[in-house]
Amino acid sequence: MKYALITGASKGIGRCIALELAQRGISILLVARSGVLLESLCAEITGKYQVEASFLAADLAAPGAVDRVMQWIHTNGFAVHMLINNAGYGHSGTFGEYSAEEYAQMMRVNMEVPVLLTRSLLPSLLQLPRAYVLNIASSAAYQAVPGLTVYAATKSFLLQFSRGLSYELRKTPVTVTVVSPGGTDTNFAERAKVSDKAVRAGEKMNMTPEEVARQAVDAMMKGKTEHITGWVNRLGAALAWLMPRKLSESVAAGIYEVDK
Repeated sequence: MKYALITGASKGIGRCIALELAQRGISILLVARSGVLLESLCAEITGKYQVEASFLAADLAAPGAVDRVMQWIHTNGFAVHMLINNAGYGHSGTFGEYSAEEYAQMMRVNMEVPVLLTRSLLPSLLQLPRAYVLNIASSAAYQAVPGLTVYAATKSFLLQFSRGLSYELRKTPVTVTVVSPGGTDTNFAERAKVSDKAVRAGEKMNMTPEEVARQAVDAMMKGKTEHITGWVNRLGAALAWLMPRKLSESVAAGIYEVDK
């Protein structure tokens, strides 16, 4: 039996991707911090769909987390044919508001874990007739975002990593897809401590995590290299490329109240 491995699967987009894949008949491996939420999601998946679901409660910000995930996979003999690197979070505010360790943990989850999981699973993925890697980036990846400086940089890293790896693997059975959502109805803003002004600026254009998940899975299954969810976010990425850099950064800084 083949499985899709999903990180950050207990809430938001990751949870919805798990349900979307299960609905399509794909068995699921879930990884996130909350064992309670993962157990509930596993029960929901196995209750609604004729697929298997297992979970590992693990903090991906902890050193050695990828080794723990891989040991779990090998011990249980799970055959992974889809890797969905969804886990990620941000810190909102000026750079000096957070400690070096807080940034180290965020960069570990947003950048190091996707790279190491992909590298660890790639040899087995290459042996399959068809395999998939899906990385969830962000519309913030397309420009510098004062007020989300490090978060945007980590997502830019994930975007460029995905583009390069997709090209490297173009003649193999493994496709690499990067999906960049914009504002989505999840707990991202709460965890990142995004200001009320920034939340209000985006809430009218927010997408549901269900729709983001559907688009992400569709893009992955079609073997697309890159997909930005929603026409507003695609327009924003294009404008960020066309506009003078200082202007786009000034607009972002105003939204996140960096200049106050």
